[in-house]
Amino acid sequence: MAALLVVCASAVLEDGGRGRRFALKSGDEAFVVRHGGVVRAYHNRCPHRGLELDWQEGRFFDAKGEVLVCSVHGARYDPAHGGCVGGPCRDRGLTGLACREQEGLVVVEEEPRL
Repeated sequence: MAALLVVCASAVLEDGGRGRRFALKSGDEAFVVRHGGVVRAYHNRCPHRGLELDWQEGRFFDAKGEVLVCSVHGARYDPAHGGCVGGPCRDRGLTGLACREQEGLVVVEEEPRL
């Protein structure tokens, strides 16, 4: 059974706004964002170079709050599924994590979502 991590209160995630970074028990960094009213979680690693996505802590979206953008190379990812939608990611997407909202909290499962 996957370990459950409480990341933050649901209310702090605004649609297309700042995300929340957190550490997995494995030591990897991850983040949660809200897009289209749904909370999503991903490992904080761009598959292009293995670097963190956010250009400032919690800043994962483009200026319009529509796509996730790698701060270093500009690779663009669909926040709904983490798939590459442009830039040097070349069809390599983000690694998602199962997450849900439960009793006003964002809860993430430690194991990757396949």
